Amino acid sequence: MSVQPPPLLPTPLLVLASASPRRLDLLRQVGIEPGPIDPADIDETPGPRELPRPYALRMARAKLAAVAARHPGAIVLAADSVVACGRRILPKAEREDEARRCLDLLSGRRHRVLGGVAVAAPDGAVRTRLVETVVSFKRLTPGEIAAYLASGEWQGKAGGYAIQGRAARFVTFLSGSYSNVVGLPLHETCALLDAAGLRP
Repeated sequence: MSVQPPPLLPTPLLVLASASPRRLDLLRQVGIEPGPIDPADIDETPGPRELPRPYALRMARAKLAAVAARHPGAIVLAADSVVACGRRILPKAEREDEARRCLDLLSGRRHRVLGGVAVAAPDGAVRTRLVETVVSFKRLTPGEIAAYLASGEWQGKAGGYAIQGRAARFVTFLSGSYSNVVGLPLHETCALLDAAGLRP
């Protein structure tokens, strides 16, 4: 008499709490297609003397809390990327002068990209990870900075650059997760989603 395997339970819905096209592309790269995309609308201002590592995790948790409440029974993924130079948190550049200040600061120096990831399981359990990648830039000439600013690629990017684009030519050293610099540390994110019950 053959024993029938138990039926597979339906995979919980995955909600992406981010409007970032880069995070969506990275998830799709590893075969994960979120259901609803529901960005969190929260205040992202760093606190007084707040350090980059706790700030990245606080932002990921805050985004998760804001969105998970709207999707009971779903798996919710939230993330935040922070570019830090020493103890300084660099902005998500929205203006050219912001991007220029970021590039001037990063020129010829090593910086860190901190990826905070938070996942809520259908039962409400929350798991988080903080991933750090170290990146070094060559010394940038005024002409290189001007050309990069003219490209517009910096808009809305933490630290004023996109490593997956033209800024790749500036990178002399990288240690850690490349996808973390793009916007989402894939290995760690997949582990969190697996623990929350997401199946391929």
